[in-house]
Parts: sequence; structure tokens; C-alpha cells
Amino acid sequence: MKILVVSDLHYSLPQFDWLVKVAPTYDLVLIAGDLLDIESFVDPETQIIVVLKYLTRLRGLTRVVVCSGNHDLDGRGANGEKQALWMNMVKRLAISADGDTTFADGVMITVCAWWDGPLTQKAIGRQFADALQYRDGLWIWVYHAPPNNSPISWSDIDRHFGDPALNGWIATYAPDLVICGHVHEAPFSRQGSWVDRMGQTWVFNAGRQIGEVPTSIAIDTEAREAAWFSLEGAESVNLDAPLVRPVSVLREMPAWMSAKAANP
Repeated sequence: MKILVVSDLHYSLPQFDWLVKVAPTYDLVLIAGDLLDIESFVDPETQIIVVLKYLTRLRGLTRVVVCSGNHDLDGRGANGEKQALWMNMVKRLAISADGDTTFADGVMITVCAWWDGPLTQKAIGRQFADALQYRDGLWIWVYHAPPNNSPISWSDIDRHFGDPALNGWIATYAPDLVICGHVHEAPFSRQGSWVDRMGQTWVFNAGRQIGEVPTSIAIDTEAREAAWFSLEGAESVNLDAPLVRPVSVLREMPAWMSAKAANP
């Protein structure tokens, strides 16, 4: 299976256009959160309508999976905590989203919501425990925040922006691949990366760049390879080999990215 990973599109319509263009060449597209942008001049309701139209187009081209990120929260759920309620509309498009575990060509994919409180966090823990009984073959998680204390959560302002809860769940359930985002500059940072390995689990963060083409990761489950692509270069890893830390393609982050480092 050929999988395309993107995250943090933040209502960049040219990047959504690119995604529609390349999607037919992949068996599966994973969008790891922050489809919307709370800093946009476009109101959230309009953003949701437009993004749903893009997702409808994508679903007509290939299989699509979407999780929410912190920019996607648009209301409060039944438990009183902030949630991306519009993900229910995404599911009505026959797209797997927050709270789902789905199967595609022998790959099991668990899709997690962005949690903004302890009740949603506990629900995610139960989601992993419930999915474990069906595990058979490759298990992928789609989870917007990266694990803490990992190069893929390093912000280059002397701190990590990771989720410690994810570290615990990875240690408990040992999924094969975890697809994240949230920390835009991690792949470009001298101490950061787009890929890390925690035990037997590979974790990924494509990062974010400005322009018409988003950063992306291509995963080939048969060739057992993953490759990261950006305007600054490309890197790859063999999923059957020990992780050899990729050499950073940049000595310093671009100025436009450094300015946003503290606001993923």
C-alpha cells in the first residue's frame, strides 16, 4: 500500500489543490489534523464548508482518513470539553475520522481526536484498548500531537511541544506507525526530525511549509520505506532497519518558520 501523509494544512487552499492533484497516485491519504486555521480572516463555519468540499473531492479519488487538531475545535461535546464537532460531517462522507478504527488492505488504522480535557483523553485510552483486540498486521495511529521528548516534537526554541500521554500509550500498545503533526518546524530544526523510533514504533511528523506544496511523507508498506519531501530537500528511512538519524537538510530554520515556532 502506498500512503500519503500530510498535516497542518491550515486552510491553505493551494495546498488542498495540490493534495487533490496527487491523491489518485496513492492508495490512502492520511491528514493528521489542523485542516482549519483559527488565525484566518475566513470565519470557521465557512472554512468547514470549503474543507468538506475538498474532502468530498478527495474521497472520490482515493481512500481518506482525517483526525482533528487543535485548530479544528469548533464546539463542546456531550462531555462539556472542546471538540471538533464537524468531524461528524466528515464521517458522513464515508471518511474515517476521530474515534474510528478502520481497515484498509490489511492495515488497521486508529484515528484519534485532539483532546482538550481529561474525559476526551480517557476516551482515547479506551479507544486504543478496544482496538487492540482486533490487531492483525500493521497498526497505524493518526494522532495530531507528537510524542513528547522526541525530535519530531522539538520546536527549536529550547522546548518540546509533545503530548506525554501519547508516550505512555505507545509504550503500552506498541503500534507500528504513529502519524502526527502540530509542531511545524520540527523537521527543519537542527535538533528536530520528521521521523523517530520509540521501541518498535515509528513516529512521523511531516511539518509545515508555506507555498503551494505542503510538506509530505510517502510510506510504502510493501517496500517498507518512508520518505519525507519538502522544498528544502528529501530524506528516507528503511522501516526494517534501525533508525539512522537523517542529516538535517537545513543548518538553520527559515526566518518565516522561526517566527511561528512558538505558535503551532
